Amino acid sequence: MIDSDTIVALATPSFESAIALIRVSGPGASVLATDILGNCPRPRQAHHGRYKDQDGTQIDDVLFCFFKGPHSYTGEDILEISCHGNPFIAQKIIDDLLSRGCEMAEPGEFTRRSFLNGKMDLSQAEAVMDLIRARSDRALETANRQLRGVLGKRITLLAERLLQVVAGIEAYIDFPEEGLPPESQKKHIENIASVAKETNKLLATSHYGNIVRDGVRTILIGEPNAGKSSLLNQLVGYDRAIVSPEPGTTRDFLEERYMLGPHCIRFLDTAGLHSGARSIEKLGIEKTVEQSADADIFLLVLDSTHPPPSLPDEIRDRMTSQNTLLVCNKSDLNELKEIPEEYSPFTRIKTSALDGSGLPELQDAIITLVESGRTAIGEDLIAISARHAHALSEVSQCLQSAQERLESEEPLELVASDLRSSLDNLGQITGRIDNEQMLDTLFSSFCIGK
Repeated sequence: MIDSDTIVALATPSFESAIALIRVSGPGASVLATDILGNCPRPRQAHHGRYKDQDGTQIDDVLFCFFKGPHSYTGEDILEISCHGNPFIAQKIIDDLLSRGCEMAEPGEFTRRSFLNGKMDLSQAEAVMDLIRARSDRALETANRQLRGVLGKRITLLAERLLQVVAGIEAYIDFPEEGLPPESQKKHIENIASVAKETNKLLATSHYGNIVRDGVRTILIGEPNAGKSSLLNQLVGYDRAIVSPEPGTTRDFLEERYMLGPHCIRFLDTAGLHSGARSIEKLGIEKTVEQSADADIFLLVLDSTHPPPSLPDEIRDRMTSQNTLLVCNKSDLNELKEIPEEYSPFTRIKTSALDGSGLPELQDAIITLVESGRTAIGEDLIAISARHAHALSEVSQCLQSAQERLESEEPLELVASDLRSSLDNLGQITGRIDNEQMLDTLFSSFCIGK
């Protein structure tokens, strides 16, 4: 029997395919390779062989590839077995490996071991799942950058700068009779402010990170029969929504994902907004108001043959020139010239959902709005997650407190405490702390085999 700390899992989806990959990691990987093949394969070379179970019954012709730790994904010895992509065959091999002493891997356990063995920091480990789930060019780009350690390196740099400040301040805590010289106080305040500025720049990428990972929630709103559903069909390229000349056809919201440039756009077609709606229409309007609360972009669709409508305050209050496009539809029938003053800040696009005119301009305008929310961090594209945002928000608050205490000449012990809290929260991002519960929660969202 091998060491029970050796894990196994299927690393490819469990359905019929050309190839299935089974991954083994741990101190028993080399022993298993020797038992099954007769000798341990040379590292990083593919070896053809017959996989036989412990009774000597052949299960499949396979390829073995051995990776010697620490030069492997997990930092441990790894054995990868490529068999034919029949789920029955793959399960037979896994069952045999379990009978030889392996344990079934937990979700994310391979990546967790990689993190614990120092092969990557926690932000890189999260990027593995972002890479697997990426559904757009921009999502793929940000995940790859984070996997290369772009965010982790910036966090480490901020932590190193803070440590210098902490060291300088704590040196005077040990000798309180000397006091902090004015020139040192000024220098520390400037350094703290500089780190705070960089922290807030990273924090500003939070919203962009959300839309990169989850898609851009783009809601079409307007009066009944303004052409919202027809416009949705034109945008996604097929008849997703029912279109009828009768007003009020859409009584619930419809969602459709569509790749637009480098982004995944989540178009939401909603019920028409108007007064005097019947009970079922009122429910649809309530849904529209509810969905608008989480919208990233508003497409305010106007019927060019009618005067522009007024909007519910709950929706209008969320609309700005940075997140709203004014879509003057049915421009083939009439040109809308009178625009209410409240709509004047919005970029105006003339379209016809009937013949598709103005559609390329509308698509370009949507991409421009999305990209305008991107905060440049030097040459690096960084889009932090909600977990990172929470930690950085705590860092920002602690740094502000430290700066204020230092300026008002409060006890240096309090300043140092704030700075230490900042360092702890930076450590939450890269994983330079011991927090077993956080790791359990994070890696439980991974798939088994990763």
